[in-house]
Amino acid sequence: MALTKEKIIDSVYNQAGLSKNQSRRVVESLLETMKKSLSKGESLLISGFGKFIVKDKAARKGRNPQTRKDLNLRARRVIVFRTSGVLRRKINHKD
Repeated sequence: MALTKEKIIDSVYNQAGLSKNQSRRVVESLLETMKKSLSKGESLLISGFGKFIVKDKAARKGRNPQTRKDLNLRARRVIVFRTSGVLRRKINHKD
């Protein structure tokens, strides 16, 4: 099961002692700050967790797998996530 925004809000509510509305505002504010930073093309580093990196991808040729028709894919930005060493060790149970 996936961790949802609602579960994050509940976790903040239970751990921080804030009201449900305050917890929702905190989480929404954090996510909005992250979105603004990434939309400007800035990387986002969260120590002990990882780094979100905005990368530019060049236009390229592609193919529709259903119709097998060639097409041109436009240039775009993508977000890449790189885990920190701390998180990587925790995921692999090497604390």
